Amino acid sequence: MCSDSLDKGYSPKEIEEKWYSFWLENGFFKAEDKSDRTPFSIVIPPPNVTGVLHMGHALNNVIQDIMCRYRRLLGQNVLWMPGTDHAGIATQNVVERKLAAEGKNRDQVGREAFIEEVWKWREKSGGAIINQLKRLGASCDWDRERFTMDEGLSEAVRKVFVRLYKEGLIYEDQYIINWCPRCMTALADLEVEYEEKDGYLYYIRYPFKGSQKKGLTVATTRPETLFGDMAVAVNPEDERFKNLEETEVQLPLTDRAIPIIRDEYVDTQFGTGALKVTPAHDPNDFHLGEKHDLKKLKVIDDAGVMMEGAGRFAGLDRFECRKKAVQALEELGLLEKKEPLKHSVGNCYRCHTDVEPSISKQWFVKVGPLAEKAAQAVRDGRTRIIPDNWSKTYFEWMDNIRDWCISRQIWWGHRIPVWKCPECKAVIVEETDPDKCPKCGCKEIVQETDVLDTWFSSALWPFSTMGWPENTDLLKTFYPTNVLVTGFDILFFWVARMMMMGIHFMDNEIPFKDVYIHALVRDEHGKKMSKSKGNVIDPLKVIDEYGADAFRFTLAAFAAQGRDVKMSESRVEGYRNFVNKLWNAARFTLMHITEKDALTDDLDLTLTDRWILSRCAETSLAVKQGIEEYRFNEAASAVYQFVWHEFCDWYLEAAKPALYEKLGADQRDAARGVLAKVLEDIIIMLHPFMPFVTEEIYNILPGTSGSVMKAAFPYNDDEFKKFKNSSCEKEMEFMFSLISGIRNIRSEMNIQPSTRVKVLATTEENSEKLLIAENKSVIINLATLENLSFCEADNPPESSATTVSGATTCYVCLEGVIDFDKEISRLEKELEKNTKELNGIQKRLNNDSFLEKAPEDVIEKVRAQHEELKEKQDKITVNLDRVKNLKQD
Repeated sequence: MCSDSLDKGYSPKEIEEKWYSFWLENGFFKAEDKSDRTPFSIVIPPPNVTGVLHMGHALNNVIQDIMCRYRRLLGQNVLWMPGTDHAGIATQNVVERKLAAEGKNRDQVGREAFIEEVWKWREKSGGAIINQLKRLGASCDWDRERFTMDEGLSEAVRKVFVRLYKEGLIYEDQYIINWCPRCMTALADLEVEYEEKDGYLYYIRYPFKGSQKKGLTVATTRPETLFGDMAVAVNPEDERFKNLEETEVQLPLTDRAIPIIRDEYVDTQFGTGALKVTPAHDPNDFHLGEKHDLKKLKVIDDAGVMMEGAGRFAGLDRFECRKKAVQALEELGLLEKKEPLKHSVGNCYRCHTDVEPSISKQWFVKVGPLAEKAAQAVRDGRTRIIPDNWSKTYFEWMDNIRDWCISRQIWWGHRIPVWKCPECKAVIVEETDPDKCPKCGCKEIVQETDVLDTWFSSALWPFSTMGWPENTDLLKTFYPTNVLVTGFDILFFWVARMMMMGIHFMDNEIPFKDVYIHALVRDEHGKKMSKSKGNVIDPLKVIDEYGADAFRFTLAAFAAQGRDVKMSESRVEGYRNFVNKLWNAARFTLMHITEKDALTDDLDLTLTDRWILSRCAETSLAVKQGIEEYRFNEAASAVYQFVWHEFCDWYLEAAKPALYEKLGADQRDAARGVLAKVLEDIIIMLHPFMPFVTEEIYNILPGTSGSVMKAAFPYNDDEFKKFKNSSCEKEMEFMFSLISGIRNIRSEMNIQPSTRVKVLATTEENSEKLLIAENKSVIINLATLENLSFCEADNPPESSATTVSGATTCYVCLEGVIDFDKEISRLEKELEKNTKELNGIQKRLNNDSFLEKAPEDVIEKVRAQHEELKEKQDKITVNLDRVKNLKQD
């Protein structure tokens, strides 16, 4: 027997370190470039090199690891490609802050030295999040770890840029973009986060040029931009302006006159119906300016400071200019009013500075043709988005996509491979660095200083990481990948762009067959985690406290499709109890089985033996379906219910008489064979969710060899057909109902667990009578009975409590078992105490002041307490009446 092979208690830290090292040393995470086995591949959403493990990462990577470990158990050739993203703006900010602490800035250091500093920082700190993923148990093929600035990936980036440029899909142009005055770079539309802020709607009068009439009043949230106004627009269908004869207005605070234009774009319901048009500082006005051939005057520079066009306000910060301009307008009588307004303001996704829409010369990808194919791939079902409701959002974005600004005015990143000739103005875009202009021979050609948007290199991730542009064996084996697991927040940042680039550069082949969008991890009250709220849960601290297995299983158990995960440490603690339950069940089993014990066809199986084998087969199917259909919570729930309630609570208890040799040798051998089979299946089923504890147990299970990672998943069609037994399960349901009924009476009557009671049963259903008779010893054992016998229906015993299961009535004899007077007294005291508590809670719920002022979660908690006490009150009352009636009998 093997009872001493497992310690009395499970200690996660030592076991996790031991087995993770073992897996790495033995290469169990490695994929084969070429293999006859079925390939399965996932590319990790590359975390930023600046990142630390948070709950979103944890959920994302646990889900991926579950799938990869499960597929290995199916014997598949699994590639889980890991790596990190260079995170251009974020990483540059980190290093710039480091330089600032040393009293330096990037311009003082120079570009080459600054890049060296970033690489040094990356070598020192860049692997932090990878090590944290390892703590989580992530079984990535770490020997293949990639970085978006690797030489191979950089070559892929350059090839893609050059090809897109030569296909006319990359171009340079003056365009309205989002500009961050803090990071001093352009941002893509998706890199702007919007926040509700308090502001004002300013009503400013623009006097008519050369007219005594009052003028037009415009409403704006940004008075500082009026210096860049090129027109005032009105809707030609607006009745207020049908008879307007004037053609120009005087631009306040300037000596310029600007035209009045008419356009259906103007919203007649907003403000005054007259719209100031600022083509250089508003994306909608930019397009309106293009349509009406208006000049674009930039009046706010890249640092957020007013330019020469702002006249006497030049040199002021944009927000200071707002205050001064409003004051000047008031003095001139041109500010008619200002109204408080809550409005959406764009912020830089990295530093949270207010973004400035601005005219700038940038590089763009013409994404329309690429997006059309990427959208069609989802419409055709070649790529599925799960849950499907995200498909609609995907189509809305792809069908209305704007060209992608890919240039960034920073130094860290892939430098744009474009050179310009100062002599003949030629633009040179090639895969290798040119040393002179191919047109005029000038050797003073100058390379573009901008770098590419981080998401440009990330968009190539599924194929660039596998060796593209070379047609490697790895690429041939594993592309397209099977599934991408990601959060909805980067569905467009990353997923859509991978779809566009993958289809375009991989011969119309999609980058992944499925996209699984997991939900957010929130706190236990459903609120978003944030440092300001103080409700952030650190995954590493949770792992330290409860172990990686308990943490992983918690995430899986709550990962329902389309529903946010509500996380709390108490929930992780609950699943740590599950880990301990499994550990103790394994310890118990190892006390009774040896290498000789195996499930063979010649064993004489009992009903409970056949039942647990049937349930085990059903559970293996549920786990298989749950994982393959991305219903991880259902898979986790199925195995949890089976292990805790069916295997531990019922089968182990039912098997004890046979195991302790109180029954015959045949029953003992059957129980041991079943135990060995079922525990091994449980360990293998649980392995994708809880890899460490399952490896520890598997390695000392009699009859096993090697790692659980090399085991075969217990579900297969033949085995399922062999063990699945619906009639057996139905019979056991009757048995459980009967035993639970007796147990409930014991509990309600406060009968001590060690006290054995007599039970008489009566039934007119022969099948039930036969079932009870054949399994009498099991019922006596599990219900703690002194005896179980049959009686006539018209002659029930006196002083007995009754329970009904199917067509069978059981009488639990209470005479001499309980003191009726004492029990009545105990129940009356309990009822009095409960009533007092219930009345106190009711008073709180009747208090209008409490209901108005208390937070909703507090009120819900009080209501739940009230419901609990009310149920208890009803239960005590029923039990009290029952005991009084029994006493009278």
